[in-house]
Amino acid sequence: MNTETQAHQQDLERLALLRYIDDDFMTVCLADNYEGVELVLRIILGQDDIKIKSVRTQEPMKNLQGRSAILDVHAVDSTSKEFDIEIQRQDSGAGVKRARHNSSLLDAHILKPGDDTENIPDNYVIFITENDVMKGNQPVYPVERYVTVGENKVLFGDVSHILYVNGSYRGNDEIEKLMHDFSCTSPDDMNYEALAKRARYFKEDEKGVAAMCKIMEDMRKEAAKEATKQAELKNSRETAGRLIKKGKMTLDEIAECVPLLSLDELKEIETDVMQLV
Repeated sequence: MNTETQAHQQDLERLALLRYIDDDFMTVCLADNYEGVELVLRIILGQDDIKIKSVRTQEPMKNLQGRSAILDVHAVDSTSKEFDIEIQRQDSGAGVKRARHNSSLLDAHILKPGDDTENIPDNYVIFITENDVMKGNQPVYPVERYVTVGENKVLFGDVSHILYVNGSYRGNDEIEKLMHDFSCTSPDDMNYEALAKRARYFKEDEKGVAAMCKIMEDMRKEAAKEATKQAELKNSRETAGRLIKKGKMTLDEIAECVPLLSLDELKEIETDVMQLV
């Protein structure tokens, strides 16, 4: 078996084990899947009237300083409410400050120059986590801002919402059925056909399997490319550090020898080197 054939076989084996709780698979299955996204949001939010008019997956979104995040699933409904659905298998990826950051990016994206902030629509950042990161054994954890008035707390009402969905929850309700489906490797074991039919397409249909294998191949190449880039960057930094330590070249001269590093980066390396001397 040659290397290419072996890699393809490994992709097929990996594909058989993929679930909606794996973000790469979920974003593929929910891309342009309005019915599936509506189902997920209606169950999590308990709102049967949600009608999605736009779905974009793996969407990069930047703030004014250029800081970006890639939204797993960015959806907009018929009333202009905005939704960011994030899958997190690692607890560390579902931190509260990341939720705040994503929420602020949605707001920055929504508002256009001249818009009245009073007309800003609701936004929802939803983390579906494989584990119960909040440790409360609840299916959903809504996060809202409150105003403290004496001993009372009143809802602030800024229409910005964060929710954590416990992927390990196993009760006897719609959330349990949904989280069961997110953990299924076999479409035949799923409760909701809107999710099962897309999973079945990418796992069993010849064209769907080919498309998914191509995606995994591209991801593998991108990972290798990124690893090479990081190795080259590390070597450049080590080379720059040695040259700076010798003290025989200016930073401008060193920059010509290590083009991967900017002058500002060289100044940071110089500061680090000098601290160690």
